[in-house]
Amino acid sequence: MKSACFAAALSLVVLSAGAADKALVTFSHNDWELVCDNTRTCRAAGYQADSGPSEPVSMLLTRAAGPDKAVEVQLQVGGEGEVKGPLRFKVGKATVSGLQGDTASLDAEQVRTILPELLKSDEATVTANGGKKWTLSLAGLNAVLLKMDEAQGRIGTPGALVRRGAKPESSVLPPVPAPVVNVVKPPKAKPGDAALPARIFPSLDIAAVKEQCNNSSDISAKALEVVRLSGSKVLLSLGCGMGAYNYSSLLWIANDKPPYAPVSLEANGDFDEKEASVTSAMKGRGIGDCWSSETWHFNGRVFVRTSAIGDGMCRGFAGGAWSLPRYVSRIVGASSTTPSKP
Repeated sequence: MKSACFAAALSLVVLSAGAADKALVTFSHNDWELVCDNTRTCRAAGYQADSGPSEPVSMLLTRAAGPDKAVEVQLQVGGEGEVKGPLRFKVGKATVSGLQGDTASLDAEQVRTILPELLKSDEATVTANGGKKWTLSLAGLNAVLLKMDEAQGRIGTPGALVRRGAKPESSVLPPVPAPVVNVVKPPKAKPGDAALPARIFPSLDIAAVKEQCNNSSDISAKALEVVRLSGSKVLLSLGCGMGAYNYSSLLWIANDKPPYAPVSLEANGDFDEKEASVTSAMKGRGIGDCWSSETWHFNGRVFVRTSAIGDGMCRGFAGGAWSLPRYVSRIVGASSTTPSKP
C-alpha cells in the first residue's frame, strides 16, 4: 500500500499544477491511469492487474494535442531475470513480433495494428524467446482513452480513439504553449555568508516550523543552511521531515542584512546551485516503484514552479515505469528542464 506521505505529496502536485493551468487532467480507472499536462499532451499508462500473478508489464500511449496527431506506443517489461531475445506482443487478433529490449517503441504501422484490438480486449500478453510471459491488463483502458479524447477535444472526430464521428479535425483543441521561465543563476558566496544562519535564525517563526516538522529537536541555527541567491537575497533551508524513505525541508528567501524578513516558499527540497532550482521528490514505498516530484527555478526574484511529475500506480517497476508530467515549462538559462528521479 502507498504511504500516506506519498499520497499527500501526489495530491499537492496535482492541486498545485491544476491551480496554475486548467489544461491539466488526471484520471485513473482499474489498471490504467491518465495524465494530460498543461500543454494538453496526454499520456495513458496501463499495467498488469494489481492482484494478478504477472510480473511487471506496462504500456504507455502518448498523444500530443492538436488535429491529426498520431498516438505513440511504448511497451515495458520488468521483474526478475534478464529478458532473452525479442519480445512478442499479442492482443486479440493482432500480433507484433521482434520488439527488442525490455523497453520498446512501436512504429506507426504496429500502432495501427494493435489499437483496435486493445479497445475490444480484456488483456494482452508479452512473451520472450525464453518462454517468459507477462499479462497486461486492459481493464480501464477504454475509460481512460475516452477521457483523453475529451481532454483534447477529439470526441466525435475521425481521430478520436473511442467515440469517433464526423466532426472536422479542425475542431480538435490546439496545444497550449509551455510557459517560458528565465532562470537567473546565483552569484558566489560573499565573505561573511557563513555567519548568516546564526543571525537570521531568530527571525524565523519557530513555533510555525515546529508545527510543520517531525524533527523539532533538530531545529536550530546550526541546522539552518544559507545559500546566496543575489547581491542582497539569500535562500534559507531547514531540514523538516524525515520518514522511512522520504525527506523534506522548509525554505525561505531573506535579506542578507537586517531586517532579514524571511518569506516562506511553497518550494521545498534540495537547492541545485548549477540549475538555480529546488526539487522535491517523494516515493510511494520502499522499492521506489512510484514517485512524485516538483521543481522550481529561481528567476531573479522568486522561485517559479517549472515541473511537476507523478505516477499514481505502484506496480513493481523500480524507479517507476514512466515519467508522467503534470506540468512542463521551457527553461531559459539552465541546462535541464525536467528533473530525473533520485
